[in-house]
Amino acid sequence: MTDTFERNVTAELVAVLIAVTAGEPRVLTTDGGQALPAGPFELSHRSLQAGMRDWVETQTHHPLGYVEQLYTFADRDRSDAVGARVISVSYLGLTREAGETGVAQVGWQDWYRYFPWEDHRAGAPAMLAEHIEPALNAWIAQAGDATAAAQRRQRVNLTFGLDGASWNEDMLLQRYELLFEAGLVPEAQRRGQTAPTLPGQAMHHDHRRILATGMARLRAKIKYRPVVFELMPPEFTLLQLQLAVEALAGRGLHKQNFRRLIEQQDLVEETGGMATGTAGRPAKLFRFRRDVLAERAIAGSKLPLARQV
Repeated sequence: MTDTFERNVTAELVAVLIAVTAGEPRVLTTDGGQALPAGPFELSHRSLQAGMRDWVETQTHHPLGYVEQLYTFADRDRSDAVGARVISVSYLGLTREAGETGVAQVGWQDWYRYFPWEDHRAGAPAMLAEHIEPALNAWIAQAGDATAAAQRRQRVNLTFGLDGASWNEDMLLQRYELLFEAGLVPEAQRRGQTAPTLPGQAMHHDHRRILATGMARLRAKIKYRPVVFELMPPEFTLLQLQLAVEALAGRGLHKQNFRRLIEQQDLVEETGGMATGTAGRPAKLFRFRRDVLAERAIAGSKLPLARQV
C-alpha cells in the first residue's frame, strides 16, 4: 500500500508570499509571473514548512518571515505530466519586498493583475458591469430549467454583490470559483469549456486558485489579527498604514474612523520623528508596539475596515 502510494502520489509545496509596496499589494511569482514558488517535498526536509522555505529561498533568493499553513489541495484531477496524482500543501507568507530577486523569471507582481475585479478602492471597477455581469447572465440563461437558473442567479447576486446584495471582499475565492465553474477564466478552458474568458492574468496549473485562497485568508485575517504589521517598515505614517490595509482589502476606508480605532486599540506609538520628502505638511512617524503585538496575537485585534464615505 505504501509503495503504491509513493509511486502514484507526489507532494508539492506552494508559497503565496505577499508584500505591500508603495501602497500596492504584491505577490512573489516565478515563470514570468505565471506561477507561484513551488517544489516537491523531499525526505531530506525535516518538515513541510522547512521544505517550503528551502524551495522558496532557492528559487527566488528571497528569505521568508511570517509563515502559516494555508490549505492542502488534493482534488482527484490534479496530476503532473506523467499522470501521477499531485497533492499541494500551500503556505501564506508575509514579508517586505526586497527589490530585484536577481533570478530570471522571478519577480513581484501586483495581485490585482490576476484578479482585476477585486480592486474596489476607487469604487466598483467598470469591468464588473461591462464584462462579468453580462457573462454571468449568459451562464444563468444556460441553466437546464427555471429552478437551476434561479439557484445560479442567487449565487451570482450574493457572490458578486448584485441586485441589492452587498459586496463582501472576503468572498474572493468564491468569486473565482464561480467564474471557473461558468467557464469564464482561461484555466477552465484547459478542461474543455469554451465560454469567452475575462480579463485577468492566468497562471499555470491551479496556482491562481491557490493565490485566491491566500488573498481571501489574508483579507479575513486583517480584521481580527494585526498581521498587517508584518508588511510594514519599522517606521511609517498612519496614512501609509491605512493605504496598506486598503490595498489588501480592496476598498477604501474612512480616514478618521481608521485613525480613531487604531489609537483606541493602542497598537502604535509615535517615534518622535517626522516623514520627510513628501508633499505638504510633514506627518508623524509611528511604529507598532511589540508588547501589544504579543498580546494581540493571543487575544486577537480588529482592524477598522469601515466603509468609505
